[in-house]
Parts: sequence; C-alpha cells; structure tokens
Amino acid sequence: MARTIRWALPALLGAAAVALWEIPVAFGGSPDPERMRRSPQFHDGRFRNLAPPLVQPTRARDLVGEMVFGKQQRKPTGPVPMVPPGAPGDSGLHVTWYGHASSLIEIDGRKVLVDPVWGTRVSPSRFAGPKRMHEPPHRLDDLPRLDVIIVSHDHYDHLDRPTVVELARTQSAPFVVPLGVGAHLRRWRIPAERIIELDWDESVSAGGVDITAAAAQHFSGRAFTRNNTLWASWIVARSGRKVFYTADSGYFEGYRTIGEKYGPFDAALVQVGAYHPAWPDIHMTPEEGVAAHVDARGGLLVPVHWGTFRLAMHGWSEPAERVWKEAKAQGVAVAIPRPGERIDVDAPTAVEAWWQPVS
Repeated sequence: MARTIRWALPALLGAAAVALWEIPVAFGGSPDPERMRRSPQFHDGRFRNLAPPLVQPTRARDLVGEMVFGKQQRKPTGPVPMVPPGAPGDSGLHVTWYGHASSLIEIDGRKVLVDPVWGTRVSPSRFAGPKRMHEPPHRLDDLPRLDVIIVSHDHYDHLDRPTVVELARTQSAPFVVPLGVGAHLRRWRIPAERIIELDWDESVSAGGVDITAAAAQHFSGRAFTRNNTLWASWIVARSGRKVFYTADSGYFEGYRTIGEKYGPFDAALVQVGAYHPAWPDIHMTPEEGVAAHVDARGGLLVPVHWGTFRLAMHGWSEPAERVWKEAKAQGVAVAIPRPGERIDVDAPTAVEAWWQPVS
C-alpha cells in the first residue's frame, strides 16, 4: 500500500499543479465596466434580460432528487453514428452540425463556425465537469478555411479555451462575440485585432459575411461573477441568404421582433436541449424551440444544443423526439442531422430517426 501511494503521489501532485494553473486561466478575463456601460442592456454593473426572471423555487428543490433517482436514459446506449468530413462547397447554403451547439454555416462560399467546442469536458478543468458522450465527428484540422468564428456567450459549453486557442493558431478568421467576451479572448492572448465585440442589434461585415447580434434570454459567467458579459442570438447573412442562431435562451417575445426585423430566414439553428421546468428563463423545451422558430420565421429548423454533453435530467434522445413530433404537428420543415452531417438547406433529406437505435 505504501509503495502504491509513493507511486501515485507524483501523479496526483502533477494533476493538482495543472489544475491550479489551468482553472484560473480558463476563467478568462475581466471586462472593463466603463466599456460595458455603453450598452442599454447594462444596469447596476450587470447585463440584464428584457423580461423579468421567472422563479420556480419548488421545482428547483426537486432537482437533487431527480438527479439521483430519475430513471431517464441520459446517455446513448451505444456509439453515436457520425458522418466523416466531406468536401465543402463554394455555393448554396449548408449547415454542418458537429454536436451540441457547434456548427458550420456555409453561405455562398463563406464559412462561419459557431460556438466551437472540441474539448472533452465543458468545464474549467480537464479533470471534472460534463464529459463528451461522443467524439467530435471531425478534427479541427478537417475544418475548411474559416471566414468568421462566432461565440454566442461565455459558458463553457460554448466558449472552450483550448479550442479557441487552437483555432487562433491555425485559422485567420476574426472572432465575433458579445460585449465583454473579448476580455476572455484577450486573456488567452488572442490578438485584439481579431476580436469584434457587438451589442444587441449591432452588425459588422467580416470575411465577406454580415453578422448581427440580437436579443436572447439567458445569462453569463465563467467563475464567481454572473452577467458581467453579454449573451446574444445571431444572424448570418450574405447575398440575400440568411441564417438565424438562437444560441441559449428561454422562450420570449423577442423572437417575434427578430422575425419582423431580420427575417424571414432560410434556416435557423434552434436550441432544444438542456431544459428543465426549474429554469424556463434560460433554455427552451423542444416545443418552445419550434414556437421560437415560427415566431422568427426561421425556414428550415436545425435543432442544436443536445446529444453531446449531459447538462440536464431529461433523456438523451428526448429533444430529438419531441422537436421532430412538434415540427410535424406545426408543419415546420426540420432536419435532424447526425454529428458531422452536412445539410443542404435548399434540398434537405427526410428525417431519419438515427438516434432511436442507441436510445
């Protein structure tokens, strides 16, 4: 036993040293409050949602019991089917879903990567936190030359430091982020000239694409402070084609406003996973996702934010089943791709329930 401890001790000390270094770095930087005050969303030192919060205290008290005793099948029962890389195109409109929210939008030859997370865990540490339930279907090296990289907000399942650092090294595309999130990137030595920060309803032309930040109903924070950076939904446009990405959000009236102001869209990437009655403000159910899609006049619905990390108590495949059912009920065109699958927005294939054999 003593010999085992002697052999294990250096490894444990090494892991502790790594954690002591990487966790504070992963937390990122601190935005300048003076700069944030220019935003109409910034009040009393924090960013705020348009709608007041919905409080569900009785539901929140049930979370621990459900987490321990719930009988949902929260992970796949076998390997998740994935699609290997194919050749990108220079025309048309395509969406490739890599898992969770990470997606590639190809719009008239331009390539826009959204919320890239290739890490094993969505956490400040490689030793703890929600772990992948399937490998990334494509390597970062498999990605085409990118024109823009969008990060919707600063939560770990959307802003992954190792992925961002590697993309900064291997790609030349700018990072377009909400107000305040640039502080994290600068902390990780991403050049300031490659960082573009936007408030809601601000736009930028970058890499031949028009990018607009729009409202969302969510929150932010990577360490012990919440809402010191902004969160946003996103519009990607070029040559008359438009894609909407809800990012993380509760269902709110803002989707109708977005549809009226920026729609209609050819496609929408809609968050449909990691929901619970205890947090209706921050994540939509699949049915709410379909309603948001209809409000925003979203075109082809591509559900995202499910299937890769276990972030809620619902069943692993429940988001896909429910969004498929609701889309059919509402007459909404939907594509539910395998991780790595490239969807032609103008000619999507019929939905195949690929998730059912491993549910």
